[in-house]
Amino acid sequence: MKVVLSIAGSDSSGGAGIQADIKTIIANGCFAETAITALTAQNTTGVTGILNVSSEFLERELDAIFTDIRPDAVKIGMVSDKDLIKSIVKKLKQYNAKNIVVDPVMVATSGAKLLSDDAINTLINELIPLADIITPNIPEAEVLSGIKINNVSDMEKAIKIISKLGSKATLLKGGHMINDANDLLYSNDELVWINGKRINNNNTHGTGCTLSSAIASNLAKEYNIVDSIKRSKYYLSKCLEQMLDLGKGSGPMDHGWNFKEINLND
Repeated sequence: MKVVLSIAGSDSSGGAGIQADIKTIIANGCFAETAITALTAQNTTGVTGILNVSSEFLERELDAIFTDIRPDAVKIGMVSDKDLIKSIVKKLKQYNAKNIVVDPVMVATSGAKLLSDDAINTLINELIPLADIITPNIPEAEVLSGIKINNVSDMEKAIKIISKLGSKATLLKGGHMINDANDLLYSNDELVWINGKRINNNNTHGTGCTLSSAIASNLAKEYNIVDSIKRSKYYLSKCLEQMLDLGKGSGPMDHGWNFKEINLND
């Protein structure tokens, strides 16, 4: 069984972060490992508290993982502290990690910045150059590229700028505000549009975490980058299609749609 490591924060409501990553990795046929960067108190209506781990403890987590059950792929989610990012970079280099997927979570749905300028600079200058693929959404791509994105042409301009930051590939998620669920991949100096299906579901908590973890899982299983993205978008669409409706705000998806009810007669 292939092994995928998620380095991210815990979501106490279970819809995003480490919890979404574990569910996604298992549903995509891999073994899930985790290095937790922060605890959060949150639910479908918002975040009420964040408690970061120390950089020393995060390094101990990563040492424990890489010296025993070595991961075949690594997904990195929101890391809000520059010292934690530096610790991740240090250990990824030390252990020569492979198939690194970075979901550069920097901007909240409300438009508020989630990372300090120092943390953003460390992310851009030190972590992104190690990535095999990064998966920004439109607001994050605007921060990374420095340009406003209003249409498909802007997406194509922005992704070429972002590619110069050093990741091997970039997947710019379109979102329904610009072009439904069609995403743009830039890899090997080529632009590739990967079409998706727009699902009219307001419960989208954890979609970014889920997509990036699914991509890491498929890379771990040795699919190429395009097939990994296509398989991951299919899985995400199915999660949304179940129309799970939990909580008072933007609720979680059904990560286990492909699991069957246990039949004791089998």
